Amino acid sequence: MRCSIRVIIHLGVVLVAGAVLANPVGAASAPTAAKPKGAITVSAAASLTDAFHRIGARFEQRYEGTDVTFNFDSSSALVLQVQSGAPVDVFASADESNMAKLVDGGQVRTKPIAFARNQLEIATKPGNPTKIKNLADLDSQGVVALCAAEVPCGKYADAALDAAGVEIPSDHITRATNAKATLTAVATGDADAAVVYVTDVRTAGATVGGVVIPDSQNQIAIYPIAPLAETANRTTAKAFARSDASPAGQKILAKYGFLAP
Repeated sequence: MRCSIRVIIHLGVVLVAGAVLANPVGAASAPTAAKPKGAITVSAAASLTDAFHRIGARFEQRYEGTDVTFNFDSSSALVLQVQSGAPVDVFASADESNMAKLVDGGQVRTKPIAFARNQLEIATKPGNPTKIKNLADLDSQGVVALCAAEVPCGKYADAALDAAGVEIPSDHITRATNAKATLTAVATGDADAAVVYVTDVRTAGATVGGVVIPDSQNQIAIYPIAPLAETANRTTAKAFARSDASPAGQKILAKYGFLAP
């Protein structure tokens, strides 16, 4: 009887010991990462419109219960909105200088992610009826559409024209608020040509033609993205920002003509 009791006690000790080793007293369970959910508003450069709609749809499909609303305009206009207190969760800029304004102002407190690059292209009417071959040909056009001088696509266009030594008569230039509006001037026939992003020309399809600008005159636009410091949905905002730099996000961006960061 004593022998059998010892065996039972011995087995009990082994079992208890095993349980202690597997789950030490006081050990904390591994935290479960919060999943993105709920609504966010993303303010993004107008040139990102088509690509971001696609990325947003994929994001909502991947994370059930999320809702992404977009606000597209020039990066400089979006910065002013954020500085004025607009409820924004994520900001994606077409240049680093506008993102820097929000970093310096404390509206962005995490390191922005550079997720894409872009270049310029000349947009013409379909079929290029005025036979534009390069930037130098723009000084003889009736109307040339450019982005406003203070917005990224306007600054890039002015720099490209300077690099090519081209000065378009001021009375032949029409300025639009952002890249999409600038391209629309050509697509609707209000301008003979425009200097916009490669991505804008691609998404416009047959409504415009395109003329390549050589690298020696072209400009590289770097696109950063970051969640806003005052976002009420930081988990989802951070997840969306990361999704643009993910392989799936990069694949979508490349389809629309963006270059890898």
